[in-house]
Amino acid sequence: MCAFIYLFILAGCVKRVLASFMCVSSRSLWLRADSGSGPHESMAVQNWIDVLKSSQKTALIHDGKRKIHYLFADGKEMAEEYDLKTDELLCRKWRQKSTLGVPGVWQVEVGEPMNLPAALESDVIKENCSNPLFMRKDTKSSFQWRIRNLPYPKDVFSVSLAPSERCIIIKTTNKKYYKKFSVPDLDRSELPLDASALSYAHANNTLIVSYQKPKEIVALEQELLKEVKKLKGTSEADVDCKTQ
Repeated sequence: MCAFIYLFILAGCVKRVLASFMCVSSRSLWLRADSGSGPHESMAVQNWIDVLKSSQKTALIHDGKRKIHYLFADGKEMAEEYDLKTDELLCRKWRQKSTLGVPGVWQVEVGEPMNLPAALESDVIKENCSNPLFMRKDTKSSFQWRIRNLPYPKDVFSVSLAPSERCIIIKTTNKKYYKKFSVPDLDRSELPLDASALSYAHANNTLIVSYQKPKEIVALEQELLKEVKKLKGTSEADVDCKTQ
C-alpha cells in the first residue's frame, strides 16, 4: 500500500515537471521564432534592394524634379519624382499591363491623387470637393498620410494598428469617417508593424497620421537615392517619361 502511494505521488511530481518543461519549451520556441525574424527581415529588405537595382531605369530632370522610371522583370512599372534641392520623395506610382498587354492605370502610392478627368462637370467636382481627401506625403523620417476635410476635434479620432491584417485603421466616434490602409514599404520588405511608431495630429481640418520609418527602411532609401543620383538624366522635355 505504501509503495502504491509512493508511486502515485512520484507520478504526480513527474507530471508537474513535464508540464513545466513543456511550457518553458513552448515559450522558448516562440522567443526563438520571434527573435529569429531579424535575419529573414534583413534578407527581404536586401531582396527588394536587389530588385530595384536590377530593374531597367531611366531618369529625367525636369521642372526642378528628378523623375525616375523603373521597369521590372515581371512587367510592372514604377515612377518616382524627387525634389532636386531637398531629395524629398514627391511622388511614387505603379502600373502593370493587363493580360492582353494593355498598360493599366497608374496607382498613386505617394503624392497627390491623380487629377479628375476633365470631362467631369464642374458641379460634380464642387460637390465632391468637401469630401475627405486621403493622400500620402512622406518625410525623411516618417511615412505620413494626410486626410483633408475632416472638421472634427482630435478626440473624435482613433488611429490604431491591425497587425493580423498588416494595416492602419482610422475611425471616428461619430462614425463619420473610416479608413483602413496598408504600408506597402513595410510589406515589400516584410517588416513588422510597431504600434509605438504610430502617432497622429489634427489641425486645420486635416488629420495627419505618422509612422516612424524603421532603420531598415531609412537605410534602404538612402542606398536607393545614391543609385538614383548615379543615373545620367536628360533635361529634355517630358515626352517619354512614361509617368503621365
